[in-house]
Parts: sequence; C-alpha cells; structure tokens
Amino acid sequence: MNQESIKKAAEAIKNARYGIAFTGAGISVESGVPPFRGSANSVWAKYDPQLLDIDYFYAHPAESWKAINEIFLNFMFKHEIHPNTAHYALAEYERLGYVKCVITQNIDILHQQAGSRNVYEYHGTAGRIRCTKCDFTTTPDKIDLAALPPKCPKCGALLKPDFIFFGEGIPAEAYQGSASAAMQADVCIVVGTTGEVMPAGMIPITVKRHGGTIIEVNPTHSAFTDSVTDIYLDGKAGEVFEALNKELGVTISK
Repeated sequence: MNQESIKKAAEAIKNARYGIAFTGAGISVESGVPPFRGSANSVWAKYDPQLLDIDYFYAHPAESWKAINEIFLNFMFKHEIHPNTAHYALAEYERLGYVKCVITQNIDILHQQAGSRNVYEYHGTAGRIRCTKCDFTTTPDKIDLAALPPKCPKCGALLKPDFIFFGEGIPAEAYQGSASAAMQADVCIVVGTTGEVMPAGMIPITVKRHGGTIIEVNPTHSAFTDSVTDIYLDGKAGEVFEALNKELGVTISK
C-alpha cells in the first residue's frame, strides 16, 4: 500500500464537494460473506445460477427457495456476519459529510448495520421479503421456512426475497438515485468490485465522464483500474480504510 496514494486519496475525500461510494462483494468478503463469482468458494461455483432466474423461480419456486434459504437467509441471518472496518468507515464518512451516499451491489444490509443512512441497493436486499401479488412485506426472520415455498399470510400468493433475480430490472428508486448521484459526484470511492456487472459498472464511468476523481480500493486490478481509476489503493478493504482513517484523523467506534 503506497502511503503517497493514501495521502492523495484522503485529501480528495476530505475536499469532495459531492463524494459517493460504490461497493461490491469484496467489501463484504472480509465479513465472511462469500462472493458470487471468482473463486472456488463463490456462490456460483456451488450453485446453478439458474436457481435465481426469475422465470425458473416462478416455475420451480420450491427449488429456488431451497437455494435462497441455503445461500442467503440461513447464512446471512443465522451466522455471525457483521460489518467490518470498511463498512463502518463509510458510515462515518457519511456522518462527516465526506460522502453523500453509498451505492452498493450487495444485498447483505451490512452498510445499514454499520450506520450508513443513504444507501442505494442496486440489486435489492436480502433483508426484506415481499409478496409477488399484494403489498405485503416482512423480514426474513418473520417467515416460516419449514414448508417451501413460503406463502403470503395476507393473500396466499408466493413470497419472494426483495433482491434482483436474473431477468429482472434494477429497482427504479435505486437506479434513478444512483444515476443522479453519479452525475453530481466529484469523488467516487470504489470498493471491492470487479466492474464487470452491468449496468452497475457504469456508476464510476459516469462519475469519470463528468470530471470526477475515482479512488479504487481493491486487492487486485478490476475493469476500472486501467480505464477510469485515478488513485489505486491495493489491499484488503479493512486495511486500506484503517490507513485512510488515520490520514483523515477519523476514529471508528463499532
């Protein structure tokens, strides 16, 4: 980790007029959440992605729900998964006014648990369950998964996690809010994403096109590194943010 790059990044963050953060799976891997792709331990190395295709979900809801329960609900909500230093740092940066919002591709609600208030969940959330027919919503801990698929207690229709399946569109609020933030941003902190998933990957590109500075925190190069990144901070997110916090004089209380 280059100390001069840390200083440059800290200066850009501190002086940002409209800073934003854009996060991917890498920020949560350090909390114990498995990535979807890229390693032997990734979700798609163990499960068929078809299980989370929206058409397959409606045709075979019990099979999809079995995978949903194993991949997300059992894992995220029954294991000791907690925010890490990077999540807490971004929440504190928001409190201090260094960043206006976090745009995340993750569905694990760790940003909110760390204290971030303005979070655009680009791919939805595993922290909410909704009815596919009526307006009923609830949280995963309040549904009975003994018999799959779970049904809506209000109308009897199929329940679905409120994250994006293959074949579904980006939630309008998250899409519009993210696009607006990207066009206003003069600094974008990119954390733990390969930049390969679209349209989410357009966020840093949009910031760059509007003259913004891209700070990238990643242990390995991404699709952004050689194209739009201005300051590359190589290393694990937690370690990099510890260095940034020290340079900024920011203290994190977990």
